[in-house]
Amino acid sequence: MHELSLLEDVLSIIEDNADSQGYTSVKKVCLEIGALSCVEPEALRFGFDIVMKNSVAVGAILDIVTVPGQAICQQCGCETDVFELHTPCPDCQSFSLDIQSGLEMRVRDLIVN
Repeated sequence: MHELSLLEDVLSIIEDNADSQGYTSVKKVCLEIGALSCVEPEALRFGFDIVMKNSVAVGAILDIVTVPGQAICQQCGCETDVFELHTPCPDCQSFSLDIQSGLEMRVRDLIVN
């Protein structure tokens, strides 16, 4: 489950920001997870409290916002929603889609004390 290591990276970001910005506790963590990122939101929810234990984010609420997959075809310029990687363009059927969004995972917001 690589989601635990991703959560450890999130915790590192939170703690680095706590040090630089001077806050002592986090009430809410909002993550953006791309629909094409191969990150399982339920696995993040499952491991969140475990990883945040004994940190500035202990007891924080986890909010996950899903970013839909979107792409532009390099052949015909079609802009389309994408629900899985390696799919053909709905207009010209080429496999030259350039993914514009849906692969990301980032800390979007922190609500702190």
